[in-house]
Formats: sequence, C-alpha cells, structure tokens
Amino acid sequence: MTTKVISGTVEGDDEGVDALMKAVRAGRAGEVPALLERLEAADRAEALTRLKALRAEVRSWDWSRWQEATRVRRALYVAGAGCHTGAAAAASWLGGRDLLSWRTEDGALALRVLTDRTPVWRADVAHRLAAKPGVAEESYPLIRALVESSGATVPATDGYVLGWMRKITDDRLLTTLRNDPQTPVLVAHALAMRETPDQLTWSGTDGSAAHWPSALSKLTEEGVLDRAELVDLCVSRLLRGGRSRDLRFPLALLQLVPPNADERRDRIADWIGMTADATSTVAGYAQKILSGLALEGALPGGAFAEMTAGVLFRTEKKLLRAQLTLVNKVLTKNPALAGEVLPVVADAFGHDDSEVQERALQVVARHLKAVDEATRRELGQAASLLGPAHRSAAETVFGSGLGEPEHLPYEEILPPVPEPQILRDTEGSLEELVEDLLVQQRRAGDAMEFEVALDGLVRHAHKDKERVASRVKEAFADAYWQDSGAFLDHTGYDYFRHGARGLDAVLAALVGKVKRERTRAGRNQTVPMTSCVHGAMEVTQDIRVWEVAHLIGGGTLPLLLSTPTRHTGGIDPLELVRRLREYADAGLEPAPMDLGHALLRVRRQDAAAVQAADEAEALGSKAGARLAEWLRSENPLGATVRFHPRGEKESGRWWLVDRILVEMAKRPEFRDEFPKGLHWLAGGLLPNARRCYHWEQVPERWATLLPADRELLAACLLSSMASAVDGDSARDVTGPLTLLAEGEGQVGRAVALVLAFGLGCRDADDRLRAVDALLVLASRGDLDARQVGRDLAWLLAERSMKPNRLADAARTAAATGAYGTVWTILSEALPPLLEAEQPMRGLGELLAIAADCVERCGATGQLAGLERHAAARGSSQLVTQARRLRNALRQGSDQSATEMS
Repeated sequence: MTTKVISGTVEGDDEGVDALMKAVRAGRAGEVPALLERLEAADRAEALTRLKALRAEVRSWDWSRWQEATRVRRALYVAGAGCHTGAAAAASWLGGRDLLSWRTEDGALALRVLTDRTPVWRADVAHRLAAKPGVAEESYPLIRALVESSGATVPATDGYVLGWMRKITDDRLLTTLRNDPQTPVLVAHALAMRETPDQLTWSGTDGSAAHWPSALSKLTEEGVLDRAELVDLCVSRLLRGGRSRDLRFPLALLQLVPPNADERRDRIADWIGMTADATSTVAGYAQKILSGLALEGALPGGAFAEMTAGVLFRTEKKLLRAQLTLVNKVLTKNPALAGEVLPVVADAFGHDDSEVQERALQVVARHLKAVDEATRRELGQAASLLGPAHRSAAETVFGSGLGEPEHLPYEEILPPVPEPQILRDTEGSLEELVEDLLVQQRRAGDAMEFEVALDGLVRHAHKDKERVASRVKEAFADAYWQDSGAFLDHTGYDYFRHGARGLDAVLAALVGKVKRERTRAGRNQTVPMTSCVHGAMEVTQDIRVWEVAHLIGGGTLPLLLSTPTRHTGGIDPLELVRRLREYADAGLEPAPMDLGHALLRVRRQDAAAVQAADEAEALGSKAGARLAEWLRSENPLGATVRFHPRGEKESGRWWLVDRILVEMAKRPEFRDEFPKGLHWLAGGLLPNARRCYHWEQVPERWATLLPADRELLAACLLSSMASAVDGDSARDVTGPLTLLAEGEGQVGRAVALVLAFGLGCRDADDRLRAVDALLVLASRGDLDARQVGRDLAWLLAERSMKPNRLADAARTAAATGAYGTVWTILSEALPPLLEAEQPMRGLGELLAIAADCVERCGATGQLAGLERHAAARGSSQLVTQARRLRNALRQGSDQSATEMS
C-alpha cells in the first residue's frame, strides 16, 4: 500500500489529527498526551480548530448525553491545553467554565502535555491561572506543578492561597507547612486577604493537629517563620478591621505569638486605634496591652488620655468598666496625670448609660484634689451633663462649682422621612442589559436589580428576539441550562421543579432550552391551600416569571406592567396608566399575572391616584377599567392574626412561631378579578404556620409583592420574625422591615407585632434594622408605639423574648434622640413585668433606659408596680433604677405643675 507523508503524519495510518480527534470524541483523556507527542505545530493548529468546534457541539448536547459529555470534556481539557501555542490562550482554555469541573482530576494529564514548553511559558500560564479568582482554587495542583517545574515566583493570589489551604489542612498540617518553601509567602498573603479563609477560622480547635494558629506558632518558635513579620502582619490585619469572623484568626495567632516589650511600645498608636474602633474582642485585647504599659509607666500621659477617650466613647460596659478601673489605678500611682486624664473621663458624664456616669463621677471625685483650680472648674461645668439621678452626688463633689444643666424645651429627634428612590430606566443598550443579567447570575438577591433586568430583557426581546437570544447564548455559554435541550435532567426529573430559579427559566426559554409545555405548566400552577404564606409568595413570584418565559419574544409582551418605579416595589399610578395605554395602542391584552402584580403594586394612596383612575377608565380597555376600579376601592385585602399564649402549667418549650396563626380575609370579588395564582391573598390558605420551612429565609423581594398593603405584608412576615426571637439560628430576617416602613397602606396590629419581634431578634443587625424601621414609621406618623409596647409586654412576660435584646434595641433607638417614642413603648411594656410576682432578670436594665428617656423628655405619670420595687431595700440595679425612674416621673410632674401655675 502506498503512503503519503503530510506534515509529519502518515496518511492511511490510525495516527495524526484524526487519531487525536477520535480519542477526544471517545472521551479517552488518558491517550491524549501520547497522541499529541506525534503532532507537529501545523497539526496541532488544525487540531485546535476541530477541538473548538467539538467543544461548541458538546455545549449543545442535552442531559441525556451527560455521561458522554463528561468524558469528552475531560479529553478536551487536556487536548486543548497541548494544542495552544500562546500562554494567554492556553490559560483561557484551562480556565474555561464549561471545562472547569474536570481540571482538578485531569491536571496531571494537562501537565504532561505542557512539559515541552519553555519555563518562561509555563510560568506565564501558571500566573495567568492563579490570577483568575474562579479558577485558581480548583486548579491549585496544576498551578503548583507549573510553578515548581518552571522555577516561577510563588503566585500569591487569593484563589491560589485558598487552593493551597484546602489541600494541606489535615492532621499533617504542621509537617506539611514546615517542609513547604512557599509557606512564608502564602501565610503572609492569607493574613492580607480581605476575607479570612475558612480553613484559618474554623479548622480544628486550639491544640488540635489541624489548628492553623497552633501550627504557625510552632513554626515561629522553630524559625521557619519570622516572628516579627508575623506579628506585624497580624497587627496590620486587626487594624484594617472587618467582621469578627475575619479577625478571629489574626487575633488567635497574635495571642499565641505575642509581641515583645519593644513591639508593644512601638505600636502604641495601633493599640489605641484598636481600642477606639475595633470589634469588642479586638478592642479588649488591645486594652489589656495598653493597661500593662500604663501600669508599668511606659504609656505617656497624652497617649493614656487618648486611649481613655476612645474607650469611653464605646458602648460595651465591660470595656468601659475596665477603663475606668484602670484610670483609677494609674492616677493612684501617678497623680500628676490627673490634670490631663480627668477632663477626658468627664466626657463620660454625658454617656447614655447611667451606671457609666456614676462610675466616671466616682473616679473624678477620688482624684479631684490632684488638679488645679481651672481644671476643677472645667470638670464642674462638665458635670452639668450628668443625669438628675447623680445631681445630688455631683453637688457634694463640686459644690458651688457644679454647672447648671440646660433647660431647653424637649424636642423629639426623628429621622427625616425617606425620599423615594426612583428606579433607573430599563431601556438601556443590549450590552448594558447583558451586564445586568450577568450581575444577577453572580449576585442574586437585589429585588430591584432583578426587576430592571427582567423588564429590560422583555423589551429587547420584543424588538429583536434573535439578536438578544444570540447574545445570551454567548454570554451564558457555561450556564447549566445551556446543556439541556429539554426540561428534564438525566434522572428524569424536572430540572426546574423547585422553581424558575430567578431569571434562569426566562433565559433558557429565550434560547429554546425549555419546552413550551414546561413554561405553560409553570404559568398555570396554583398555590395549594396547605401552603404557608411564604411558600405562597414564592410560588406567586415564580408563576410571574414562568409567564414571562412563556411569552417572551412572542410579540404579545412589549414590556412588563409590573416593573416597580420605586425601590419599595411600588408603581406610580400615572406610569401604570401610560404602560396600559401602550398596550391598548398596540391592540394587545396584558398577561394576567403581570397585570395582577401591577395592581398589587400600584400606589393607591398616591396624590395622583384619582387622576390616574380617570385616565385609566378613559382608555376604554378591560385592563384600564380594572385599574380604575382598583384605585377607587378601599383596601380590599387583609388578614386576621391569632395568638395562643403560653400556658402557665405548660411542660416543655412551645415555640412562639407555633402559636401565631395568620388567616387571610375572604374576598370573593378579588378571586373573580385576579388570576388564580393570586387567589391565596383572598382567603385561599389554611392558617398553618407550623408547617412553614421558610423561617430562616426572608428575601427582601417578598416585601416588594405587597408594597401598598403594609398590614397584610406584616402578617405574612410574622412567622419568620418569630423564629428569630426565640430561635437559635435564624438571622437576616428583618430586611423587609425597611421596605415595609417606607411602603404604603394601613398600619395595624400586624405591623406593631412584627416590629416587636424585630426589636427582640437574636441577631444584633436584625435588631438594628428593626429600630430603623420603627423610627421611620414614627417620622411618618404611622407608628402605634403603645401597641408595640403591649406586644412587647406579653412577649417578655411569657419569656419568649430576652430582656437584654430589647434593652439593646431600645437604647439604640433612644440614643438617636427618640426618647419620647421609646418611653411610650416602654411605658406599656413595663407594668406587667413590674407587677409580676418574680421579677425577670434584666428588668433593671430596661428600667434604666426608661429612666433616661423620662429624664430627657420630661414625661410624667405613674407606672403600675413601680413603687413596690422603688420602696424595696437594697442597692441592686433593679431597686436603684426603679427609684431613679420614680423620681424622674415625679420631677416631671412637679415641673409640669410649676409651668402650669
């Protein structure tokens, strides 16, 4: 047989490019390195073209060929790496999203096909891969091998460090770190990362083999790591601040590798900065270091005064008490510092906490003799900031030098009513739309970004579906739904069986990856009567997305009526009329769920609602008539909230969430006018909160479903809020309260109760958001403070809420200047607690906040049960604060009587 040699291959033999492609198409990745060795540069270029075509083909395969696709991708990964001649192109191939899953498993094969490249080339590829955040962690073994074989510098990137740590965090950690020459560089980078890797934060316990701080401490003792450099890195990381989780590792390491005497003195400014601004744990550590220096006499007076000022500005009682105790000790040893330090201590006379004021006054009184007359007068004037409870003691200390407090008329300070945030125009360019869609894929969760992206997608697809579909295919080439030609995965189950997955169902439908029967089934689903309200809200929003997926690009959906115009989810009524006019002019009927959502979101209390109703009716369309009727109606939606108090003889724990039942008001006319996907809002659900599994999932997008019906929205959120009050893990549940406070509609018992729950949440950030919502409602004149107080009373009385959490929230709200509002709440919450036979722990702290509010706002009156505690013997916080509150109320009454006379 005659043969012909072409480009180094033998035509007719089972070799060359065809042999390579045959092995790749068969998924025989292990054969690829040997086959590549036989190819010349021209053959590899030809093979690369065919490999790219095969890669595109595999992307179009559906899930029925998933096993075959897996094998082919593995072979593609190796073959493509060997055929690229440019380092940038090779790195791009090795970091391809669709090949991503196989790079770790086949890194050794890929390395084999790259060994013939120059060291400089391999180093370039390694650093390019390491620079890709989404690639470097999984590609760590390959990158490491390329670095070591090429002699390249260590690629200290976040992804590479994460891959390194994941690889070596085990019981052999210390030995591995000791023998790894990259350890010093990578540890230094880990300490410089914005977010501390999980392995450093959670791996093992103190002393265990996989405990990173213990291992690094040992390496420091051995000289493998430079101790001074490690201390410097840890201190620098603590100074940058951040979440407690991210500071846990550098703090633990610094405690195991403590700074020496010189380092403690050289970093005085750093320690002072930590005591003022760092988290409690870090501030406490820095405070201990500075305390040691101060007691040794190594801390200059100015630095000690600066430290004291920073600590006394904080709210943590433990730090404050420790600092005042330290001041007392330092001034006892060195009275000459009193003139510089006591004026700083006097700043605490205006502290929100009465106990801090008292302790500060005691310190000043003890060392007052050590200051000159001018400083004494200064301190006496500062003492005017002390509350009425300490006025008598201050007179004893300063005598006639005590400054007179300002008697200005009290003015409640509330935040300004928030200005509405108008959503940006959705009609941007196609490139802007694609960027919005990619943002949604990377960072799902922002409700308004979702709405803008969805409406933009609908508008562009209406104008040019093919162009938009082509651009989506290109931008989302690695999306899981691109690999599916049907709506069933390889197991035979519906891939979207748990919902539309945000925008995924719409994008998949747009490029033809979802069958019409699936989108039809999605838009026609109903909310079961046994669903919880959260499940109903989830399904409702899914139905809307499926409706868009079914209609997009079909000529009947030019825009979405339900796209909000404001950040709360509300739609301005005149804008909704304009959208309906566009439909009417085009001879189109709105999609049912789109129109239903739009009606729920339209701002019926807007000043332009009457005008909008008239213009909508003038459209002459069925949808226009429905809008006009809806704008002119009273609030048609509502819910009844029923409570089951905890029984006195009840055994075991009965969760608060199990005792709250929400029943939607029955509105037959609503069911006639709205699509069936929204019928649950008109009494279509059974009150079954205890079967809810969404308690720890409260997306803010739920709040945008009912921006014009705050009371109903609050009723829907109750079970989630309740779980965060007496649960142990629920958090991030109060986000919707901000939108609720800035929304519209009537405010009743459900809003008051959901605020009460928010003020008692376990998580401090949740409580802070609840405080913000409460103050916004107060500034808008929509807060029923007394009802909030009554709801807090029964929550506290039955031990469903912890008093210290309420105290924290109340103190935060009062500190903004809303003393009158907070007092109104506490005046309703305290009597049942004061009248209880056995006072609860933490009641004294609540009384202290109440007393402060009364002293500030001049409230009068009496509290049932207060006199019993005020007249009791002893000096406990409960008794002391009860007396203070009683005296403050009496003083307010006397002052009112004097002003009236």
